Amino acid sequence: MLAVAVHLIGALACGVADAIAPGLVPPSWPGGLLLVSGGLALPGGSLAALDLLVLVHKKRQRHDVMMAPPSIRLLTVVLTAFNDEESIGLAVDDFRQHPLVKRVIVVDNDSTDHTASVAREHGAIVVHESLPGYGRCVYRALQEGLTYSDTELTLLCEGDMTFRSFDIEKFMSYIPHADIVNGTRIVEQLRAQRTQLTNFMYYGNFFVGKLLEAKHLGKGTFTDVGTTYKLCRNSALRALLPFLRPSINLEFNAHFLDTALSESVHIMECPITFHGRVGLSKGGNTSNRRAFAVGMRMIRGILSGWPTA
Repeated sequence: MLAVAVHLIGALACGVADAIAPGLVPPSWPGGLLLVSGGLALPGGSLAALDLLVLVHKKRQRHDVMMAPPSIRLLTVVLTAFNDEESIGLAVDDFRQHPLVKRVIVVDNDSTDHTASVAREHGAIVVHESLPGYGRCVYRALQEGLTYSDTELTLLCEGDMTFRSFDIEKFMSYIPHADIVNGTRIVEQLRAQRTQLTNFMYYGNFFVGKLLEAKHLGKGTFTDVGTTYKLCRNSALRALLPFLRPSINLEFNAHFLDTALSESVHIMECPITFHGRVGLSKGGNTSNRRAFAVGMRMIRGILSGWPTA
């Protein structure tokens, strides 16, 4: 990709030099740039074509469509929360009213407001996670979902009202074909007009999703590596949790997906509705600059491995 970018810069420089000052600007430097970058792009493009046209068939997994409806359709819902007193009551009420939800657990990540008390008032089971960080909160939420034997499915979500229980039916229609169904916010018609996801975050997230897909070619289609909302079979979670690193912070979802795919967990994406947040955003969506830093850590983790501490 770098070679292609340099190649395009060289081509543009040649065109601009010729248009603005014909014969005045020596074409040697853009021409040389074009030649060098072209020399890099040609073998790179050839190898990519070989990979896609010849090797991709060997990389693709040979499997039939998974058809394994869960024997128990009831869900344990686990909501992550940090200083979400404005939204947590609404979120708990929304999920508790769904007929497939057996219980709602709120994992309070050491909030300094009334998140925990509001969640209890609305009927949630509240557990306290004292170690700060998005990854630790999500990891604890998944652990809590596994403690109940009367449900086989754990639905992970956030308590800020960006996601709604309305999408549970969609998740349930996909879960017979996967171990984990990951929500995707990529469908434009399902996104509210005003959300914390800027265009930069939207397309950056899509790019990282395709990078993940390229790494695990043939294992699925991936367009969203940043969403918390996902439905998991407890059997898959029990096998996966020992390989996850809760110390990984805002990029934990990408780590979760990458690790699950490496462990041959079957993952599918499901288009979900995405709504404006109730309250202030405190994660990776607070600014494009912060989102860029999170995205770079995702890319580094996918390409070179995730930090161990």
